[in-house]
Amino acid sequence: MSEMFDEILNLDRLVHEPARLVILGVLGACRSADFMYLQAATGLSKGNLSLHLGKLETGGLIAIERTYAGKRPRMVVRLSKEGKTAMRTHRRRLEEKWKAAGHV
Repeated sequence: MSEMFDEILNLDRLVHEPARLVILGVLGACRSADFMYLQAATGLSKGNLSLHLGKLETGGLIAIERTYAGKRPRMVVRLSKEGKTAMRTHRRRLEEKWKAAGHV
């Protein structure tokens, strides 16, 4: 049993962190989302969302397009190919652990 917990602890922390997992989940359900939509969908503060987006961008899991709408900055975020792969891998690993624990 402790081996299963060790494997769970070794999940990709970039993906598995709850706020980032929610962000990736939202982005997985759409082609792209602007900052305000992500903030509303995740319930994160502007600062927290910015911090997590920066980590996901640095990790190559998302792509951010920074433009302007008039004089206002606009940020559009999309899941990268690597991000899609990371989410599929994460989900598969969690499902494997769930089944190994005797759940269907």
